[in-house]
Amino acid sequence: MLYHLAEALKTHISGFNVFGYLTVRAILGVLTSLIFSFTFGPLLIRKLHDFKFGQVIREVGPKSHQAKTGTPTMGGVLILAAISVATLLWADLSNRFVWFALIVTVAFGLVGFADDYIKIKYRRNLGLTAKQKYFWLSLAGFGTSIAIYLTAKTPAETLLIVPMLKDVALPLGGFFVIWAYLVIVGTSNAVNLTDGLDGLAIMPCVLVASALAVFSYCTGNVKFANYLGIPYIAGVGELAIFCTAIGGAGLGFLWFNAYPAQVFMGDVGALALGAALGVVAVLVRQELVLVIMGGVFVAETLSVMIQVGYFKWSGGKRIFRMAPLHHHYELKGWPEPKIIVRFWIVTLILVLIGLSTLKIR
Repeated sequence: MLYHLAEALKTHISGFNVFGYLTVRAILGVLTSLIFSFTFGPLLIRKLHDFKFGQVIREVGPKSHQAKTGTPTMGGVLILAAISVATLLWADLSNRFVWFALIVTVAFGLVGFADDYIKIKYRRNLGLTAKQKYFWLSLAGFGTSIAIYLTAKTPAETLLIVPMLKDVALPLGGFFVIWAYLVIVGTSNAVNLTDGLDGLAIMPCVLVASALAVFSYCTGNVKFANYLGIPYIAGVGELAIFCTAIGGAGLGFLWFNAYPAQVFMGDVGALALGAALGVVAVLVRQELVLVIMGGVFVAETLSVMIQVGYFKWSGGKRIFRMAPLHHHYELKGWPEPKIIVRFWIVTLILVLIGLSTLKIR
């Protein structure tokens, strides 16, 4: 909104030209979402306490987690609000990519909100049934994927780009819809599985979103895109503001979510953030790089799949002491802060590797 206001005023006051620069608005996006989180975080936590929106801890989980019972959850509402406000204020609202990202993020957040609310209302760890959650997430994921495909203006918007291989780009055609759906829904669930320790999921989300901001900016800039050998997609650079808004909102939330957490993000935050990362990766055509940068999310998801598959195949045996992977290290005796920080360090390394693919072609 402020971007459009500045566009109208710059013909009268030249100083407003500065808001036309994407980099300036990206910085304002991260600052806006960060300040929003700092300002409204304490109020939200008090309200969650008043409403008795406390976390219900699984009895089958690590015993140390039982002490966290009653910690306010649904803090992801703060993240969603901060991202939405910052994006709406500083992004070009006539840009279709911005609306794809916002709509799918809010849609997945609403599914997570319903899941969290049912858990709290009925004092149980299970909210929506698996079929209900799968249906609503699939509806949002497929709807967004179809809309992206139908509104694509150039072939580059539906190519599968292979990292580090300059001349390898596979046209997906109609399969793009299935591919995009799998990336968006898969990333959403992967982040949700990772969100099991204080601050464990939010910092990797911040790091990956920050890297995707760089990819968005480069992909939407014809000179950078040609120089780096990546497909140029007009207008996709506006997603840099959305990504920096995620970064600011995530850092602001981490202030309250760091060990020992004052608030948990809940499914409303985890499902939404995963979908946000997935849809941006789809729009900037860097899904395979997302797999690299989000390696922690991938490992957490694979640990669950391997554990369940082996348990059924072996008649009750386990590979990990407990899945997802972070619980395995908890039961090995690692202190929670050590697990969290080490997963952050691994994510930082993977993000740097992902960014390096921009040049290694």
